[in-house]
Amino acid sequence: MKEFIRNLVTESIRFCLPDEAVKKEIKNIPQNKGKKILISVGKAAYQMAKTALDSDVKFDDGLIITKYGHLGGEIKGIKSFEAGHPISDENTIRASQYAYDLVKDLSKDDLVVMLISGGGSALFEIPLVDFEEIQDINSQLLEKGANIVEINTIRKRLSKIKGGKFAKLCEPAEVYNIILSDVVGNRGDMIASGPTYVDYSTSKEAIALVEKYNLKLSDKAYKCLESETEKELDNVITKISGSVDDLCFKAKDILENEGYKAEIMTTSMANEAREIGFLLGSIGRFKSKEKSKQAYIFGGETIVHIKGSGKGGRNQELAFASAREIEGLDNITILSYSSDGTDGPTDAAGGFVDGNTMEKLRKKQVDYDKILENNDSYNGLLKIDQLIKTGPTGTNVNDVSIILIN
Repeated sequence: MKEFIRNLVTESIRFCLPDEAVKKEIKNIPQNKGKKILISVGKAAYQMAKTALDSDVKFDDGLIITKYGHLGGEIKGIKSFEAGHPISDENTIRASQYAYDLVKDLSKDDLVVMLISGGGSALFEIPLVDFEEIQDINSQLLEKGANIVEINTIRKRLSKIKGGKFAKLCEPAEVYNIILSDVVGNRGDMIASGPTYVDYSTSKEAIALVEKYNLKLSDKAYKCLESETEKELDNVITKISGSVDDLCFKAKDILENEGYKAEIMTTSMANEAREIGFLLGSIGRFKSKEKSKQAYIFGGETIVHIKGSGKGGRNQELAFASAREIEGLDNITILSYSSDGTDGPTDAAGGFVDGNTMEKLRKKQVDYDKILENNDSYNGLLKIDQLIKTGPTGTNVNDVSIILIN
């Protein structure tokens, strides 16, 4: 089963690599008379940029900003940066300032091609408040379990380049967006906090989130939240290509070729990871009576309210949480994985459990409840060799969780 899971994960992710998304859209860029500048931001930034640069389009300048460990090497004529994710760092600002300087004095004949993928919110940032406060606010939101839309609603107003502001900076040059979606519902204004996309969120919503999560922030930051973002952009064309839907449909195809009756249940899963894990476990137990091979596929991106000091990610916690519900059943496997190959601050894409997992944990003297309480799913799954590892994949289109009935 471990080999089967590895192949399922690898093949479904390979289908969602950004190459095809960029190839499909790069040939449609406007034919301008001036300079062509390429800016690629996000976890998939390197692969997206490489594909664009291998096309027939000739760029005059550009840069890549991606997560540490995601840079596949230097590309001639393009400046490359690695920076912090999910919390921005000094390299984030240095790289973003380079992009800012690159586009601030363009003419109407120039063109900026923006390649945007998930993770861009942390990787592309010039803050309007002290950098340490940006880091602290992001940490507060992550620890309190805010979802990506809520986090980005706050981030946009504390930034010099998010919420359409970078597109405004590029004026009068035209901006052509090619976006790989990591946001449930494919909201262009939320993917990477929409640096080159009109913003549909409001300052009223941002203020409400301060109260909802009891955020601690300075008067300066609060004043930024009261300001509005860009609501009209006349210089932008956007193509969203690639999403969790593609990932789920590819997983379905693979499973059906292996004899499973496969069904996609949702592509907008966005609740607490462990609660979804309990739910999938209970569904698995109920469906275990099926006489044929069944697969139930759930796409989206869950959240984790961090209460402990352990190591893990949302997919690992989801899978680990489901183990108790299916204990003793010999025909069920539940797996969950991130398409970018790095679930949370770990080197694992996710994890899997089956009916024997609880017994394996007891034999290794691993306390199931303590692991969950301490958000330590990585170490729990590591001890029984049930992590899923792919390494950085070059794409980022959310997560998939699957119940397999054999």
